[in-house]
Amino acid sequence: MKILNNNIPKYLGVILLLYVLVAGFLVPLKPGVSSFYPKSVELNEVTTFSITTYNTFHTQSAEVKVWVRLDSTTLLSATEVRVLDDNQLQADIVLGTTQTQMYDLEKALSVIIDNEIDGYMIYPSAILVKPSKGATERPILGSIGRLSDVRSVEAFRFPYRSILYETIRNTFFHVAIWFAMFLLLIYSCYHSIRYLRTKDLHSDRKSEALINVALFFGIAGILTGAIWARFTWGTFWTSDIKLNMSAVAMLVYCAYWVLRSSISDIDTKARISAVYNIFAFINLMFLVMVIPRFTDSLHPGNGGNPALGGEDLDSTLRCIFYPAIIGYTLIGLWMADLNYRFLNLQDKYEIS
Repeated sequence: MKILNNNIPKYLGVILLLYVLVAGFLVPLKPGVSSFYPKSVELNEVTTFSITTYNTFHTQSAEVKVWVRLDSTTLLSATEVRVLDDNQLQADIVLGTTQTQMYDLEKALSVIIDNEIDGYMIYPSAILVKPSKGATERPILGSIGRLSDVRSVEAFRFPYRSILYETIRNTFFHVAIWFAMFLLLIYSCYHSIRYLRTKDLHSDRKSEALINVALFFGIAGILTGAIWARFTWGTFWTSDIKLNMSAVAMLVYCAYWVLRSSISDIDTKARISAVYNIFAFINLMFLVMVIPRFTDSLHPGNGGNPALGGEDLDSTLRCIFYPAIIGYTLIGLWMADLNYRFLNLQDKYEIS
């Protein structure tokens, strides 16, 4: 009896992970705006803005445009755009009272930058309009355009996120590894329940082997998460509720090893371990999936922080993220199968 009955899942898992490694590191990010200064503009006054972009090629572009978004369809162009280098721009923007009085200038306005090589990039809530200090209306203002005037470039690229930058690629490792860990633990619980029903020791060993591999994945997930945190939050570990609850959940599963090693009778060990495994999985779901949602957390999907979706997990990321989950899971099953065979041999020699 094996966990995997043929070699196809093993080969498929290897192929998928090779695909994840190659595509995950070679596909470029979309261009984006990393900084925009100053943050405010006075009506009827010329304001020069310094703009820093990421992964752009402004010097190679025939024309770079900077737009202020006045409403859902209407744009106001900058009066002048100066290209300093591939990732540095200066733009003169004038918001005139007469030309913009029909629009809601009470809220912060977004800025759109586009060129024919990179396409467009958006900096949300970039400009806050300050009341005019009595300056006269300037006759020369940027032209009014439409959202349809913005140039876009179709390309297979990962989304640009101002905090994540290139570390968004860790989605294929940190997040996918934890998804695979959950799937392995679910399968382990299935075998624990099956043992309690049938008293088949093979199910107990399969459950143990799956937990061994799942814990390895869990530790890998915590380590890759710590590296991600260092680049995005500035530290390897914080007091974030989900980090702490994940560590507690891993310690609960580590106690599974202690429990098994402390019981000598095979049947008693299998029965108590099966019950504890079910308890540990319920505990994991409560600690990692429930508690963080009731308090502030830096993690997506917890404490009011939106989960991955839209620009965070767009169609390009899904093309690699989902194969990564499948690949890690299949490799995990392969590892569990090897560990299961080792446990069988260990039991055989201990009995003999």
